[in-house]
Amino acid sequence: MTVPTYRRVLAPPRSSFFLFGVRGVGKTTWVRRTFADAHIVDLLDDATYQRLLAAPGELPLELRDVARERWVVLDEVQRVPEMLNEVQRAIEGERRRFALLGSSARKLKTPGTNLLGGRAIVRTMYPLVPAELGRDFDLERVLRYGSVPVVWSADDPRATLEAYVNVYIREEVRAEALVRNLPAFLRFLPVAALFHGQVINVAGLARDAEASRTTVEGYLGILEDTLLATTVPAFEARLRVRERKHPKLYWVDPGIVRAAKRDLGTVGAEERGPLLEGLVLTLLRARREVDAELYDEVMYWSPAEARTIEVDFLLRRGREHIAIEVKASRRFASERLVGLRAIADLPRLARRVLVYLGQASLKTEDGIEVWPFERFARAVADRALWP
Repeated sequence: MTVPTYRRVLAPPRSSFFLFGVRGVGKTTWVRRTFADAHIVDLLDDATYQRLLAAPGELPLELRDVARERWVVLDEVQRVPEMLNEVQRAIEGERRRFALLGSSARKLKTPGTNLLGGRAIVRTMYPLVPAELGRDFDLERVLRYGSVPVVWSADDPRATLEAYVNVYIREEVRAEALVRNLPAFLRFLPVAALFHGQVINVAGLARDAEASRTTVEGYLGILEDTLLATTVPAFEARLRVRERKHPKLYWVDPGIVRAAKRDLGTVGAEERGPLLEGLVLTLLRARREVDAELYDEVMYWSPAEARTIEVDFLLRRGREHIAIEVKASRRFASERLVGLRAIADLPRLARRVLVYLGQASLKTEDGIEVWPFERFARAVADRALWP
């Protein structure tokens, strides 16, 4: 099978940087293509890993004959975080530039770890988005199997996704000793996958996973630190009602979340809404990596006294907001606008958008815009989201 080459939207920084992303998302491929002359230190290679784990101070010796203008790539840097002391010395003393790749930020957050004190910016790489896939983009395929490159290019995406979750457990969780009780974590994963796109109920998660609240809170932290999931906070400004404060959970890729819950068959009707919501969030987060002005903060809105009313995403840029509701329906119906109408009194609300799977672009009498998913994806890519 010929694997197509997709141009990623991520722009190469000019100075040292961390680049995080889930396994198989294409970090190494992108770096090798972007910095073709770079010196590579691959910590997934057992011999290299063992050598530098035992003596991280050997890094300067390895770089002694490497020209200072060449980039240095440390792949899977979280495996030997002690090397970051040597990286800082090389940045300060020799003005070297480093690309520091990682699939987990957990070990880098431990006390005493040198995060280079602002000497390296942080970037994240996400699964392939429509702007990168171009004509190859297939929404139904993305909703079923996701768009992580290692899966997208596979001859058998279903088998690859099943193996992907096993590799994650084996290499990220077990090998890095992220949990003490692996069976409990294995029970937790499919339960957490069922909460994709939902407000996090830690007590319910703990009950279903047969674990304590404290344990489940730790497991949620592992999902975030290994970049498989993120949380979206509730909008908490005081309007006419008190806002709900519990965050919502979103996995980074539809295929990964479906593999985690062990259901890779045809996408069911009950799945489509949360999967499409998660895809919209990933598009927004991926674009913000190259356009920091896209938004300052992403939240969801739901008044506590009306729990059936909600707006999926509320973007804040400065003092302005955009409200985005996502519906996995091919037909427009006015009852889908309840949340967007309820939020109409939010001060400095620049735009209200319903994203759906139909083909027609519409605008209601009260100013709500109805966009097909393809139009929304283009607006994000073309910096046309804000009016």
